[in-house]
Amino acid sequence: MTIQLYDSRAQALRDFIPTNPGAVGIYACGPTVQSSPHIGHLRSALVYDQLRRWLTYRGFDVTFIRNVTDIDDKILANAAGTAEQWWALAYRYELEFTAGYQRLGILAPTYEPRATASIQQMQDLITRLIDRGHAYPAADGSGDVYFDTNSWAEYGALTRQGRGDMEAAADADPRGKNDPRDFALWKGHKADEPASASWPSPWGPGRPGWHIECSAMASRYLGAGFDIHGGGLDLRFPHHENELAQSTAAGDAFAKYWMHNGLVHVQGQKMSKSLGNSVFAAELLDQARAIVVRYYLGAAHYRSTIDYTDHSLAEAEAALERIESFLDRADRRLAETRFASSGVEVVPDEFAIAMDDDLAVPQALAVLHETVRTGNAALDAEDLRAAAAARGQVLAMSEVLGINPLSPSWAVATDEPAMVALTALVERLLSDRETARESRDYKAADRIRDELVAAGITIEDTPSGAHWSFD
Repeated sequence: MTIQLYDSRAQALRDFIPTNPGAVGIYACGPTVQSSPHIGHLRSALVYDQLRRWLTYRGFDVTFIRNVTDIDDKILANAAGTAEQWWALAYRYELEFTAGYQRLGILAPTYEPRATASIQQMQDLITRLIDRGHAYPAADGSGDVYFDTNSWAEYGALTRQGRGDMEAAADADPRGKNDPRDFALWKGHKADEPASASWPSPWGPGRPGWHIECSAMASRYLGAGFDIHGGGLDLRFPHHENELAQSTAAGDAFAKYWMHNGLVHVQGQKMSKSLGNSVFAAELLDQARAIVVRYYLGAAHYRSTIDYTDHSLAEAEAALERIESFLDRADRRLAETRFASSGVEVVPDEFAIAMDDDLAVPQALAVLHETVRTGNAALDAEDLRAAAAARGQVLAMSEVLGINPLSPSWAVATDEPAMVALTALVERLLSDRETARESRDYKAADRIRDELVAAGITIEDTPSGAHWSFD
């Protein structure tokens, strides 16, 4: 078993060798809770959920940290001029992110620290940088502290940029900087900012800069050196570049591997507020079953850009229904015949090879669907042993990918009034149809079947009776 991951810093596939045998530490950049989550946030969180699930399946003890940035310029700006406190706004949006993650079956992190709970660790890291000559307090009395990019020869190593190619850091007033590319580690309190968004420090009251937050939280919960740092491609510069610079300049080994997931486009265009084409999580999850949304967001290779169109969820629904249909069919046939085995839940070698190859989910899904086809063929041939083996493999693969239709997390609440009513109506019509067939009134039986099919209900006649499902 050799897992290979694409390391964004090396810009190459590398054998994954954890720092501590048998254990993996992952830090994934979580949301800045300034506004509602969109499809890109869901896609990024899902990518690292897939990584975590696969490493766990491979036998690693995974510690997964995903932070919440709950103090930031944009959070303060969005709360300004409203009756809502900045921290209340941040928490309100944090709950929206959590709800979206939960609906998609994304596993809860080992720990999910908020930036505001690690202020002391951020100040300690800044002090180390100042003592090492890599940071300086601004001379303008603002209380700002900056990272001295000129002092660190490796600045630009993650994105392979020369200093002349870098844009100026736009995170603070440049008047207090030695160089426009220097970025803020600490931001002095301003008169128009709420007092609650300020903490005492050796450089005066203020709050942390964005980049120092993740460096401090990653090292606090995973140690000075850990295995994998992940996040969206849009975070490579300046956020991750700055994290790497300040952490290594402070003497920490920091991340051994860097992973970046691709972005989401909408109808062929980059998603942005200016274009007004953002697809929000709640909107997306209202358009289809959550398991279908998960299938769609997780079906492409994690480094690729995915394009959301009007047909995306329908295609995912059709693919998932093929899996569900086979499992339902296999379970009923194995139960009817009281077959001794329901299949060992182990992934096939071809699936494992694909997942070990930088999480090649498209190839892994191809193996999954080929196994579904093989299982259906076995059922057609009454080869129950082969059908049971396929069932076990399908369950194992879908569980790893988080799309196992039989998992309790995806169970439809049958006590919901709409579901209760629908079930009662369909079961009554099926009973009427069976009565008509027993009376040889085939015209009436066919009419009932046609009405159900027209309503999107699939009917399958079996030796144990008619079974129905959503079309």
